[in-house]
Amino acid sequence: MLVIDKPAGLPVHPGPKGGETLADHLDALRFGLPRRPEVAHRLDRDTSGCLVLGRHPKALRRLGDLFQRNAVEKVYWAVVEGGPAADAGEIDLALAPRSPERGWWMRVDAGGQPALTRWRVLGRGDGLAWLELRPVTGRTHQLRVHCAAMGGPIRGDAIYGTAPRFDGPGLHLHARAVAVPLYPRKPAIAVEAPAPGHMRSPLAVLAGGGPLQPD
Repeated sequence: MLVIDKPAGLPVHPGPKGGETLADHLDALRFGLPRRPEVAHRLDRDTSGCLVLGRHPKALRRLGDLFQRNAVEKVYWAVVEGGPAADAGEIDLALAPRSPERGWWMRVDAGGQPALTRWRVLGRGDGLAWLELRPVTGRTHQLRVHCAAMGGPIRGDAIYGTAPRFDGPGLHLHARAVAVPLYPRKPAIAVEAPAPGHMRSPLAVLAGGGPLQPD
């Protein structure tokens, strides 16, 4: 297994418009193995942070099973507009595609797939809130739709929020940490990724000028 810090703006998989993707760089991560590693889960193009790779087919199957069973603990940081009134809680709202033609474009739908996110506030200020998000399920755009449904869309979200489509501040969503129980008799492998450049300034304000390492 490898865990990399994926930069925001880099797609994981090729899209219909082409362009650079993470797949263009995976051969550089062989580190002596005959095959390149492959991604074990998804991160949106504009989401930065921890991305898990399997180094060979057996590892990919093992990791795929762990993610499918929601056994991997994932922690995200988000800067949202406004923010919830409470300091912690959970969002339990099922999600479904808005249309079959664009299966990635999601909406809250009681008849959709169950989706659960736990959250807590790490800081507030200037009309923004810094949230720690822990998705229990792994639906497409789950965190982005759940935050918007809660009344606090993620800063820089041009799909579910208020950001302009072009020249916005960038999506303020970061895969902060993962804990992967790869070996049954050993502690989970825990990895953290530092906040990306475009999020550091607002996070520093929301942290009160202190370090970006909340308890």
